[in-house]
Amino acid sequence: MKPESMYQALVLDHYKRPRGRGLRDGDAEVHHVNRRCGEEIKLRVKLDGQTISDVSYEGHGCSINQASASVLNLLMVGRDLDEAMKLHEAFLELMRSKGREPDDATTEMLAEAVAFASVAKYPARVECALLSWVAWKAAIEQALR
Repeated sequence: MKPESMYQALVLDHYKRPRGRGLRDGDAEVHHVNRRCGEEIKLRVKLDGQTISDVSYEGHGCSINQASASVLNLLMVGRDLDEAMKLHEAFLELMRSKGREPDDATTEMLAEAVAFASVAKYPARVECALLSWVAWKAAIEQALR
């Protein structure tokens, strides 16, 4: 499957069937807004020791924004914090890549989230894809305090 087709299929799947949508109990909650277009996300994280036991969210935004939040949930729940932080950094790096082909290690680490490499070509869309990821990191930092 071509990267563009993979991206379109991923966004459509996660937009229509979001994972983690609907706020549940958590250890920390943050609210972030994309000032460029008005998208919003309220995100909660729940930790079980050093393991992320849940990531839940609600908000509104474009299909990229909503699909990215869903993929974040899929990738982070069940991971230990060290591994989750590496995933977070890998996704940020992917979004800074300006559409360069990711290496094999990044592709393996990010799994289906690597499809968002297509978004990295468009700076305005990068903010949409990153909103939930930036919120997630802020919520983790809050939970650890």
